[in-house]
Amino acid sequence: MAVEEPKFTLVKEDGDLQIRDYPELVVAEVAVGGDRRQASSDGFRLLAGYIFGGNAGRNSIAMTAPVRQAPHQGSKIAMTAPVAVVGGPGKWMVQFSMPSEYTLANLPKPNDERVKLRVLPPMRTAVLKFSGLTGDARVATKTEKLISLLSDHGLRSTGDVSLARYDPPWTPWFMRRNELMVPIAHN
Repeated sequence: MAVEEPKFTLVKEDGDLQIRDYPELVVAEVAVGGDRRQASSDGFRLLAGYIFGGNAGRNSIAMTAPVRQAPHQGSKIAMTAPVAVVGGPGKWMVQFSMPSEYTLANLPKPNDERVKLRVLPPMRTAVLKFSGLTGDARVATKTEKLISLLSDHGLRSTGDVSLARYDPPWTPWFMRRNELMVPIAHN
């Protein structure tokens, strides 16, 4: 089943590295605690509750991909283009992009106060795509590779690296599509 993904403009592609420009995006997000795996599961469940009718209008909102996860630093949230991770130990931000027909004005209010709606500004990101599993060791290795690619290409990050996962959990591990994303300065 095809799901909507945020549109972007591919600025540059060099081997494993892509530079993308994303337009303004409307997202639903939640800050959760625990290790990365547990936070991902808990955050997904809260956000799925919102889009599957846990909102003021009891409306269903189409699922999109990816789910972004990043460490959470209070009110600062890094973009991970298309779940996002930023900051303090044990706190994570999990994020869904809303389908493109929605704005903050026409999205139903979440029933759960932990689910927040907001607009992400347009952003340039560096992206490393990879397939397979997203265990902590693998994500750490891929993050090191992304940071090294930034250095090799003379790029400067302006936020934290986030993990974007595109596939449902029943997708065979070897077919899963993942990305690490980091916002970068325009050169």
